[in-house]
Order: sequence, then structure tokens, then C-alpha cells
Amino acid sequence: MGLDFRTATQSAALLLSLLGWVLACLTNYLPHWKNLNLELNEMENWTMGLWKSCVIQEEVGRQCKDFDSFLALPAELQISRILMSLSNGLGLLGLLASGSGLDCLRLGETQKDLKRRLLILGGLLLWTSGVMVLVPVSWVAHMTVEEFWDETLPEIVPRWEFGEALFLGWFAGFCLVLGGCLLHCAACSSPAPPASGRYAVTGLQDHCQQLELKHANPEI
Repeated sequence: MGLDFRTATQSAALLLSLLGWVLACLTNYLPHWKNLNLELNEMENWTMGLWKSCVIQEEVGRQCKDFDSFLALPAELQISRILMSLSNGLGLLGLLASGSGLDCLRLGETQKDLKRRLLILGGLLLWTSGVMVLVPVSWVAHMTVEEFWDETLPEIVPRWEFGEALFLGWFAGFCLVLGGCLLHCAACSSPAPPASGRYAVTGLQDHCQQLELKHANPEI
């Protein structure tokens, strides 16, 4: 039963981490980190991501343009690009490492210590990947709130608001962090020893010995 629980925990952690990694990749490339609705022209909406900005018009549709220069971006977008790209790479390495260390795989069954170390390494990489998603998403959200409530700007100036990618990034980060923690717990927990089988064999041997004594000494 202990081994089944350990295997189930590993599988659940890996699936949760895989979901978080896919969502983190989408968060990185979606141009919906910020939304801008123009009150003067309600038929035109602007969206901004880490790599490009888009304008959505009812007549023309969506038109996107990549940012011309990395150095011309605000500091939070520059750091967010780097952290999100590193997060996607570390998440992939974490999935490969933890997937190779699963107990349900027959590969390397005799190398239990190596598989345990792979689980710990994969959990650490996935946990780090999740933190590296939460940091840029929270930073951009913080800067958006500060700019939204900036009293030095005239009220007529439109303000950026939260985009859908921020919420997606928060969810992805929590999935990666939780998946990494579960992998650590599964790696640190030891499988249940096969004690029941040993006790059953011992009891059977004792019973056979008693039967032999009864046949040798009928008076007993």
C-alpha cells in the first residue's frame, strides 16, 4: 500500500508539473500581459506581452508587431523575458529528470538510489521554475497597479490593466511549485517493507513444525 501511494504521488506530481510547464510556456508567448481599453474609441483595444504588442479593431481585426529593441523595453519586461525563458528551460529539464526517476518505470529498477536522486533533482528544478514564473508575473502586476493609480498622470490618459496572461502565469507557477514539493515528498518517503510476506512465511513454518511434533508425539 505504501508503494502504491508513493507511485500515485509521483504520477500526480509529474502531471501537475507538466500542466504548469505548458501553461508557463503559453504565458511567456501570449501578448496579453496588459490590456488597454480606450474610452474615446471603444472599438479599439490594445494588448501587450513580453515579445510583442497587438491592437484589436472590429473592422481590421488583430494586428501585432514585435518589439523593435530589447533595450528599449521597461526594466520589468526585460527581466521578465529572461526569467520566463529560463523558467521554461528549467521546467523541461525538471520534467525529464523526474520522469526518469519514477518508480513505475522499469528502467533502472536496480538503481533505486539514482532514481531517488533524479526525483529530488527534478523536484528542485520544477520548484525553481515555478518561482521564476511567479516573480515576473507578480512584478509586472505590481508595476501595472502603480501606474494605474499614479496621480501625476492626467485622468484622460488611458491606463493599462491586468491581462489574462498574468492570471495564467500565477496558476502555472503554483502548479510547478506544488508539483516540485510533491516530488520531494515522494522521494523522501520510503516504500513500505514487505513485512507481511515475511511474517506469513514464518507463521507457516511454525505451523508445520507443530504438526511434525504432534505426529512424532501423539500424546501432545
